[in-house]
Amino acid sequence: MNLRARSIVVGVVSAVLVLTLTMAAAERQSPGPVSTVHARIAELDGGAACAGCHGGWFGDMRAACNECHEEIAAQLVSGEGLHGMLGADAAHQCATCHSEHHGAQFQPVNRLAFAQAGIADPAAFDHRMIGFDLGGAHAELGCSECHEHADAEVLPEGAHRFLGLQRDCGSCHANPHAGRMQLGCVSCHGQETFTERSVPNHDRWLSLAGAHADVGCRECHAAGSAHELERLRPGRKAAPRDCSACHQSPHTETFVAGNGGCASCHSLEHRSFDDELLSLTVSQHAHSGFALAAPHDRLACTACHAAEGSFVERHPGRTPGDCRACHADPHGGQFDDSPLAGQGCVSCHASTHFAPHAFDDGMHARTSLPLDGAHAGPSCEACHDVVSDEGIRRFHGTPSRCEDCHADAHDDAFAAHRQRLDAHPRGACAQCHGVDEWSRIDHERFDHRDWTGFGLDGAHSQITCTDCHARSAEPDRAGRRFGRIPAHHDGAVAGSCVRCHGDPHEGVFAREGAPDQVDGRVGCLRCHDTASFRALPHGFDHEAFAGFALAGKHGELDCSSCHEPLGATTGTGRTWGKARGRNCADCHQDPHAGQFARLGSTDCTRCHKSATTFATLSFRHNLDSRFRLGEQHRKVACGLCHQAETKDGHRFVRYKPLPTSCVDCHGREEGGAPRRGRRR
Repeated sequence: MNLRARSIVVGVVSAVLVLTLTMAAAERQSPGPVSTVHARIAELDGGAACAGCHGGWFGDMRAACNECHEEIAAQLVSGEGLHGMLGADAAHQCATCHSEHHGAQFQPVNRLAFAQAGIADPAAFDHRMIGFDLGGAHAELGCSECHEHADAEVLPEGAHRFLGLQRDCGSCHANPHAGRMQLGCVSCHGQETFTERSVPNHDRWLSLAGAHADVGCRECHAAGSAHELERLRPGRKAAPRDCSACHQSPHTETFVAGNGGCASCHSLEHRSFDDELLSLTVSQHAHSGFALAAPHDRLACTACHAAEGSFVERHPGRTPGDCRACHADPHGGQFDDSPLAGQGCVSCHASTHFAPHAFDDGMHARTSLPLDGAHAGPSCEACHDVVSDEGIRRFHGTPSRCEDCHADAHDDAFAAHRQRLDAHPRGACAQCHGVDEWSRIDHERFDHRDWTGFGLDGAHSQITCTDCHARSAEPDRAGRRFGRIPAHHDGAVAGSCVRCHGDPHEGVFAREGAPDQVDGRVGCLRCHDTASFRALPHGFDHEAFAGFALAGKHGELDCSSCHEPLGATTGTGRTWGKARGRNCADCHQDPHAGQFARLGSTDCTRCHKSATTFATLSFRHNLDSRFRLGEQHRKVACGLCHQAETKDGHRFVRYKPLPTSCVDCHGREEGGAPRRGRRR
């Protein structure tokens, strides 16, 4: 090797050695500690391996970054995501946005990184940049509500700050349909709320405008039907439906077919079938079967069709010959069931005018009420009076029975005999009254018990009609002067003595607990009969009616012993006074001066249970008092402890209160011990 060649080799070796030493020195002199997320990688910690981030002899920083951040590398290749949408120059300069060597707490992803990418405010990041139109309820969410670590100061190991989310709804939201739907969520739902539908492509089949905008999906896509939501899938075409598939048409087929279908009158923009924008031409109206010829062609729709009511009520399908379809019936429908109804109005009226009518006496004879007897005299208005505020007179349907035109003088008192009364061809009144003269009555046919349910027996058989039915000075609305008995009219006949005679017992025997009936008898008849109130033919159960059994000594007493005879009869007819009460103290003096009273009342039966004598005592000292009698006290006479006292001039034996302590009766020995033996 000549000198020149050796010089070249020495130069190259020297250059390589200098470069190696320079790089080795650079690795040992890092500009500062790396962030925590990089420092926890052993190969990058301490600044001893610059090539791990900056590339080796034959690499560069972009390749080193992509080697660890594979997801970012994939975005750069596919052109997707935030990094994929950046220009090639910016995408290949990682350090421009994500700097390092600023300490452990430094975040490589920060506001400066976003700013370098053209995003001034990360919180206002427009997700459309990455192909996701974030709107509705999503736009109100904070970053960390979807990106769990968006605001983390130090990213947890293995976690992503923004990557890793899917755009599929099911990745964040539970599927309420449990996978039954074949269409994706966005086919029916927008981002505002799941509870409101959003079907942007529905116009391909039916525009959800007007009233259809308020219809729930299931109303048209019912479960189990050929159009149910679960059967819908991309690319599948269901059989088309017309209006009649969902809506029942009130029109005739002729009307619909003649007008070319529903859409000729009804628009999808209408909010209802009766929308105020709905209109019908004269030619369209002719298909209803009623052509708007003169004089109907000059009328407004509302002249024949009311604004309120159902469609059938407003459009009943009239014919040109049906006068009453548009003209008010002056008879209020009275002739609807008449044999002449088939002829319509012209059976009695001319086709050109309503008055005067052509209904004469001969035609009246064909009705159910020939004008004979007393009916021959009155004018038409006497029977055919005005029966409504609209001035309608009653014609057809005027009844032929007396009670239907004449007021019932008996106020339906004989309603129980309705079947027998209705059997008479002229009506109920004709059972007793003459057709020509009202005052002509067959008295022999009137059985008081049979017709009223009240037999005139006992004392009632000795009185006259007017004793009960007093005549009034003026006739009532039915022309009646004969007095009424309200008790009988009300249907309360049996046992209703108090309606006429008053209740001398003042309701005591009508109290709760008293027998409602005795052997089928009710009211006063439980004890009395119609012969005399003084007699008690059925006896009297004192315990059942008064609530006080006459046992023991009480059973030996005369009624007047407790019920003092009164000097004068009371207003209700009472001649005996009321008992003082049911308690012993109400009649008997309390010998104990109120010692055993509780809440102001003394119950003697607690100790005196015998109904025959107070001397029989039922008292257990050990159970009924506060002082138990021991062996010694049983030998002591009652009077030694219960001694007589005088109060307010009344002498009685003291039972309570009495002392119960030993010292109260026996005293104490000297030194404080209780004294033995009885205190003298």
